[in-house]
Amino acid sequence: MTPPLLSIVIACRNPGPPLRAALDSVGVPPGTDCELIVVDGASTDGTREWLDLQRARLGALISEPDGGVYDAMNKGVAVARGDWVLFLGADDRLQAGALTALAPVLRSTDAGVVVGEAAYDDGRLYRLGAPTVAVRRNFVHHQAACYRRTLFATHGPFETGLRIMADYEFNLRLLNAGVKFQAVPTRTATCGSGGLSDAGGWTGYGEEITVRHRHFPAWQCWLWDAGSVLRFLRKKLRRLFFSHG
Repeated sequence: MTPPLLSIVIACRNPGPPLRAALDSVGVPPGTDCELIVVDGASTDGTREWLDLQRARLGALISEPDGGVYDAMNKGVAVARGDWVLFLGADDRLQAGALTALAPVLRSTDAGVVVGEAAYDDGRLYRLGAPTVAVRRNFVHHQAACYRRTLFATHGPFETGLRIMADYEFNLRLLNAGVKFQAVPTRTATCGSGGLSDAGGWTGYGEEITVRHRHFPAWQCWLWDAGSVLRFLRKKLRRLFFSHG
């Protein structure tokens, strides 16, 4: 079989009804070769049974215990056949028309990562950040990013020892290796707010600091480390205020 242009990997565990909407959002428009892969972390909420009924529209289905979301994403890459890979969460939605808009770019670009726009359901909008801001925080939202599948063989998989910031670490690995990131004005995905990386817990900010120091000299990091702490405190205070408001 001819490999598809794009593999879309959805990692989940006990996602409930949102997974159905995520799968429904991934169509296969004419002229766009796409496969859909679901990596389910041994769900116990009926998801596995429902996914068994969806095999006709899945390129691959894995349902087994895993070591977290990045372990699941690595498993998806391992079975993907597409030239490119895009990762979605169970509470994300592929934007209508995104595949049709992205396909010509993916077929012609010399970039290693093509990044569109990710919109959160609370109104926030994220685009590819300039490489100069990479020391501050993650500059790529993976729900909007198409990665060449060969990058994972060349530069290694996501680091599963990181629970929340392995995509930031991977992006910095690619950036430091000279991989080209290309921004495109295409709304790629709508993302649910309050997910793992958006929850505002200290784990994410702590990992952000750890990853930053791994890829940049300490003198470049201290100011942004303080910024990570301040962002954590601001989010914590905001939630405390609204919970008592």
